[in-house]
Amino acid sequence: MQTPYELILGWRYTRAGRATRRNGFISFISGVSMLGIALGVAALIIVLSVMNGFQKEVRDRMLGVLSHIEVFEPNGQAIPNLADTLARIERHPEVLGAAPYVGAQALIARGEDMKGALVRGIDPVLEPKVTDLVADLSDTLLPRLVPGEFGVILGGELARSLGVIAGDSVTLIAPSGQVTPAGVVPRIRQMTVVGTFDSGHFEYDSALALLHQDDAARIFRVEGPTGVRVKIKDLHQAREVAISIAGTLDPGLLVRDWTRQNRTWFAAVQLEKRMMFIILTLIVAVAAFNLVSTLVMTVTDKRADIAILRTLGASPRSIMGVFMVQGAMVGVIGTGLGLLLGLGVAFNIDTLVPALERLLGASFLPQDIYLISRMPSDPQQTDIVPVAVISLVLAFLATIYPSWRASRVNPAEALRYE
Repeated sequence: MQTPYELILGWRYTRAGRATRRNGFISFISGVSMLGIALGVAALIIVLSVMNGFQKEVRDRMLGVLSHIEVFEPNGQAIPNLADTLARIERHPEVLGAAPYVGAQALIARGEDMKGALVRGIDPVLEPKVTDLVADLSDTLLPRLVPGEFGVILGGELARSLGVIAGDSVTLIAPSGQVTPAGVVPRIRQMTVVGTFDSGHFEYDSALALLHQDDAARIFRVEGPTGVRVKIKDLHQAREVAISIAGTLDPGLLVRDWTRQNRTWFAAVQLEKRMMFIILTLIVAVAAFNLVSTLVMTVTDKRADIAILRTLGASPRSIMGVFMVQGAMVGVIGTGLGLLLGLGVAFNIDTLVPALERLLGASFLPQDIYLISRMPSDPQQTDIVPVAVISLVLAFLATIYPSWRASRVNPAEALRYE
């Protein structure tokens, strides 16, 4: 089977450049266009992979403190029929574990320093089934949460802002007080700090306080746990599982998945990622449309060749095909090189960035600021495939006009001065 001459000539024009100085210049411009496409594609893949990595890092640290799904009473009261509710939740095939909790807000004071805190009363036995952070503390700090002793585990940032360490006492002030002849007096309880934790997420390290659920129920005057925290097999299916679980529970209970608890943050990340994709796609577009000038110069240089082909019987469609093949070759090769470069950097960024930091003597991610010391990367097929497709489409569109001009060359006029 013979190869169509459009492919042969298109490939020859793509790599030509030694015959004359002018051909060499055209080949150089073609190479620059190819390099521009490659760098644009690589930049897109690297940036999107790093953004995915940061999103995954923050999400994992966030879910180390949060649960995948929460079931709770809307008025902050104890869940009725807690045992039945737990049984219904655990019967769901996607559920790995469920644990009750008492949730409330309070003030924690040490001397004149006072901080708002999110108080979470937990069951030290069941909570490790639903929270990775608490699971890491199960052998060290959780045994210190003994009901009746009013011990508390503080987030690291919260403890540092209050200036306390393990063994110190703090004062917990509940928002709802007791009614006395002198007015409403807030309930105050002395608590002993039994330890601190650092999840790597500032929002929770600076506000979360863990204590035994029995102690929390006594302080906040509730009859029992006010909610149930649930862990499922696939965190990406949290919304669907939450809807399914809600259908099996009593109508008065509310169900909320982790994406709804941080909806604003995830929406902002998605918007930023979308805008970065559009901005960096313009780099690929500029490089792709450089093909227009490259092909226009090639058509001008090859007018005599086009005229000879036409006199030998080549149709305008075949002439157009030759130059479209040339442009397509530049797009395919540039996109391929960009994919190789981008994926190579994205998959090895944990090695390349430290080497670059040692070379420059600088730190791109100071751990005291970003709480992580390595550059995360998470290349995803859903990002890589659209980048490659858009690059190829832009390169193909850039070849249409110059190729059409080549097909309109008049053989008689082209050969008049040859």
